[in-house]
This record gives sequence, structure tokens and C-alpha cells, in this order.
Amino acid sequence: MSLHESSFAKSVEKPSFFGRIRPEWLIIGAAVLIVGWLALVPLVFLLWQSFMTPAAGDIPAIFTLGNYVRALTDSSILPLFRNSVVFATGTSCLALFIGTLFAWLNERTNTPFKMMFYAASIVPLVIPSILFTVSWIMVASPQIGLFNLMLKNMFGLSGPVFDIYSMGGMIWVEGLHYSPIAFLLMSAAFRSMDPSLEESALMSGASIGQIMFRITLKLVWPALIASFFILFIRSIESFEVPALLGMPVGIEVFTSSIYEAIREYPSNVGLASAYAVVLLLIASFGIYFQSKLSSQGSKYSTVTGKGFRPRPFDLGVWRIPAAILIVLYMILVIVLPFLVLFWSSLNKYYSVPSWSALSRLSFDAYVKVINYPMVGQAVWNSAMLSLGAATTIMLLTAVICWIVIRTKLPARWLLDNVASLPMVFPGLVLGLSVMICYLYLDIGIYGTTWIIFIAYVTRFMPYGIRYNTTSMLQIHKDLEESAAMSGASWSQSFVRIVLPLLKPGLLAGWIYIVVVSIRELSSSVLLYSPGSEVVSIVIWELWQNGQYVELSAFGVMMIIALFIVVMLAQLVGKRFGVKEA
Repeated sequence: MSLHESSFAKSVEKPSFFGRIRPEWLIIGAAVLIVGWLALVPLVFLLWQSFMTPAAGDIPAIFTLGNYVRALTDSSILPLFRNSVVFATGTSCLALFIGTLFAWLNERTNTPFKMMFYAASIVPLVIPSILFTVSWIMVASPQIGLFNLMLKNMFGLSGPVFDIYSMGGMIWVEGLHYSPIAFLLMSAAFRSMDPSLEESALMSGASIGQIMFRITLKLVWPALIASFFILFIRSIESFEVPALLGMPVGIEVFTSSIYEAIREYPSNVGLASAYAVVLLLIASFGIYFQSKLSSQGSKYSTVTGKGFRPRPFDLGVWRIPAAILIVLYMILVIVLPFLVLFWSSLNKYYSVPSWSALSRLSFDAYVKVINYPMVGQAVWNSAMLSLGAATTIMLLTAVICWIVIRTKLPARWLLDNVASLPMVFPGLVLGLSVMICYLYLDIGIYGTTWIIFIAYVTRFMPYGIRYNTTSMLQIHKDLEESAAMSGASWSQSFVRIVLPLLKPGLLAGWIYIVVVSIRELSSSVLLYSPGSEVVSIVIWELWQNGQYVELSAFGVMMIIALFIVVMLAQLVGKRFGVKEA
């Protein structure tokens, strides 16, 4: 054998290092690196910036504890902390009270309109928080509030009855907007609970009220506490309500303080980062206690191997009041906000409904909004960002879930935790950390839609993990093993077996992420620049500019468009079992 033939034979028998790398490991490695980058790198930059002074001219930035000293010793820190905790706690309690009451009526009683109410409970989740807040400003503002002006005209009152610009107003608006989340969480708890204990108490002569407070609520106590912490985290990271209702009257919370520190001149990014780290710690404690409680929920289990069929309580004479209560709630969270925005959009300036005002109605605001310079670009940006983020998240998290569930790689649990880490990030904190990260890592995406895309993928990645994990656990590994024994590669098995079987979870998660991405404001408000606006930023700027009529017209069109998208997605999704997922 010649030397050339010998070397060729050796190269065939012993492939190169790169030849021995299997393609699936490249895909898996890339997915792990992307998740690590998205979840950890912005957090590192945020922590680093919180310990730095800003550079000024020839003076470089230096390491300091001054940002934390100022943040934690300033005279405003106690009111700031108190306002944040009161706002989040009040919102959580109000939302949980409303959601639990209607979940109990819906799942445990023979209240009329139950099916209609369950379907309608999804609608408020479609309405962006900023539009919901604006609508309540138009209803209960001391100056232009519909209720105040009507009561003033009817009874000749000298001052306003309702003041939405207050801590109570903030809690009311946020609590109403989050109550559907509490309703859905508690409905699941009531639906999965064995009603035999309640039925035994009823047969023993206990009243419905005694059964509810002494049996039902005690059995769903873990779900109540877990729902409270979920709502608390959502409330303490809220930006829209504190910005629109709190900032104008000096009621500061952490999110509004972060925004003001960034927007002041010169920007105090270090102080904003210190506030962000404090807010991040508060949110982390909430998630820790929520997960700790979930791990101990088995002590309250009532569903065993025995089958059960829940029987609804007969409310008797209370059926009509319960039905009226449901109708009133639907008016407050769905009908009233939409009608107020629609009425405002038909006026040349906002005014109380009257016979004289009817002669001034027109659709000029809709024409003006359609021709508004940034609207077309913003709609395009939102569509591309929401569709792109949803697709990227669901495919990326499908690979991550496969690694966590299907492999025996060491520390795979850590990968799941890292991918879920952005759930701790309040939206505004995430926007700040991404902004700081790509200000220092100048790779050409700052000030473009790409940085908003990265923020969306990072922020909503944990939701993709949850949807895909639920579906992946239902797929037995025997199917993949059979494909491998038949000669299929990992990529063929993943694309042709795993992804089709994941379709219900993939599509359900994709629909959810599309909707929440279009609504998202808190992580966008620090990242947008001219040309990269999204629809939530257009609403924000219209409000800042005092263009209330144009804002109302744009809000009405946005709510209708989102509602149509959700309805079409549900119709399409039924073909793939999304309803069951």
C-alpha cells in the first residue's frame, strides 16, 4: 500500500474531531448558549452597572456603592417601598377576592350565565393594560371623568366624587384588570377538588356560606396563596397603572422611579439599576414562596383514584342576585372600558354623553389615526416582533424541554432554572438590563427593532418552557426510540415525531405569546427609538401628547383587532387540540 493510500485509509477509519461531532449536539449546544446568553448576560450587566458611577467627559466610570447608599438611605425610599407593597398587596387581594368569588359561582353553583361568563373572562386579558387604565381615567378622573361630570350635572356637586388619581384608584384599576387571571387560577382549583366533603356538610344541614368558608376555601388554601403570590409579582412589576395614575400626583413605586431615573437629564442609569436590583429581589422572594408552597400542596389533596362528579349547589333565591353580580362585573371590565373609548373616539374633544354631543360625532379621529405618521410602521413592527418572538420562543424552548426531560445530562435542571429565570424579571427591569447590555456590547442592534425582539424573547421564554414542558411530559420516549432503531437521525425524529406531537402546546403557547407581545409596554418603553415604535408605544406617546381622541380611536381598533386574532386562533387551534391542552 502506498503512503497516499495508507493516509486515506487512516482518515476513513479515524474521522476528524469535527467529523465526530453529531449535528444534534450542535443544535442542542446552540440552544443552551442562546438561553444562557438571554437569561444571564443582561442580569450580569445590570448588576455591574448598579455598582458603577456614570462616566463624565474624561472621568471614567468607577466602582462604588453610592447608588445603593442613595437608593436605600434616601428619604423617599420608605414611602417608595410602602407604596409598592401597598399597591401590590391591595391589587392582589382585590383581584383574588373578585376572581375567587366568581370562580366559586361558576364552578360550584347553578348561577345563570356561567358558560357566557367563562368565555367572557378571556376578553379582559386581550385589552392592553394602558388602554384599560386610560378608559378608567375617562370614567373617574376628577376633571374629565364621565361619572364625576354626570353626578355634578345631575346633583350640582361642587367637587368630584371619584378620584382615580389615588392609591385606591390604582388598586381598583389594576385589581379589576387582573381579576380574570385570579378567576382562571381559582377555577382550575375548584374544578379539580372532590366535592364529597361539601356534599356531606350540606346533607348535615350546613348553609352554603358555612360550607364555603369552613370547607371549600380551606381545601383550596394552597391555590389561594399561590394565586396571591402570582398576582403580587404581576402587580409589583406593573408599570402602566403607576405611570398613568400615580406619577401625576406623586405616588411613586419602584417601576415609576426606575423610569424617572432613566428619563431625567442626565440619565442616572446607576441609580435606576440599584432600584431595579431591589425590585428584582422582591419579585424573587415572591416566586420563591410561591414555588415553596406549590411543593407542599399534596397535604391538601382531595382527588384520589376514585372518580367523582361535582354537583352544583342550588343557590335558590340568590340565583338572581348572583346573575346580576356577574352582569355588573362584565360591564365594569369589558363593556364600560370599550364603550368609553368608543365614545371618546367619536368626539372632537372628550365630553360627557348628551343629546347635544350626538350632533358632533364623527369618524374623523379614525381617519387621522390611520394617516398618523408612525402608526403604519408601528403596526408592522408589532406584527413582525410578536410573530417572530412567538415562533422563536416555542421552537427554542421545545429543544430545551427535550434536553431537560429526555436526556440524562448532568445539571440539566440548571438549564430549566436558567430558562425560567426571566420570569423573575419585571418588564421594566428587563428592558433596563437589555438596554445596558447592548449599550456596552456595541453589536449594532441598539435603537433598532432587534433589541426589542431580544427583550420579548427573553421576557416570554418562561411561558414557552411551561407550555412545552406540559406537552413533552405526555409524549412517551418509546416513539423516538422506535424511530432511532429504524435509522432516523435525531433531527428527523425531532422534526417528524416530537414537534407534531407537541403541536397543541406549541400552538397554545404561540397564540398566548403573540397576544402578550403586542400588548407589551414596560419592556419596550426604554428600548424604542424613532422608527422602531410598536403599537403600545404609539398609545403611550398619544397619551403623553394629550391626543386623547386619537388614542381612543387607535385603542378601539387595537382591541377589535386583538379580539379577532384570538377568536381566529381559537378556531384554528381547535383542529390541533389546543382547547384540550
